[in-house]
Amino acid sequence: MLNRRLLLMGAAFGGLAVRLGAGKAIAGETFAVTHTEDEWRKLLTPDQFVILRQAGTENPFTSALLHEERKGTFACAGCDQKLFSSATKFDSGTGWPSFWAPLDHAVGTTNDTTFGMARTAVHCSRCGGHLGHVFDDGPKPTGLRFCMNGLVMTFHPASA
Repeated sequence: MLNRRLLLMGAAFGGLAVRLGAGKAIAGETFAVTHTEDEWRKLLTPDQFVILRQAGTENPFTSALLHEERKGTFACAGCDQKLFSSATKFDSGTGWPSFWAPLDHAVGTTNDTTFGMARTAVHCSRCGGHLGHVFDDGPKPTGLRFCMNGLVMTFHPASA
């Protein structure tokens, strides 16, 4: 718990530095949805562009999706691919929407060693957009915590 608090404090005070993370391309991967940098800038808000296309992150506890509790699916804001079911969402206490599993084939992962940390970055498998990171401190049944940036996801409520 202490490690999470330290992480949150660092994220809160260092939010601007993290938000301006270096641009990242995923070497060797091709995606079904592609756009030029200018096209992405027109399709996304400035904050979404920084996160999805430059591997930035939003400040903790700022996402409108953090407390979303309705049944439905969370999709990529860059290409609208469905990523997570609300059935796998949980409150991790970290300040970002968290899930214990993605939908099948919805995400990919890469090693991320920025900021002197060894982490696993998560991206949309359809457009390559950076979504967040996955950690091995989540609940059962997977033991994983997909810690996602809510700003780069949209929520689609389940039909009644």
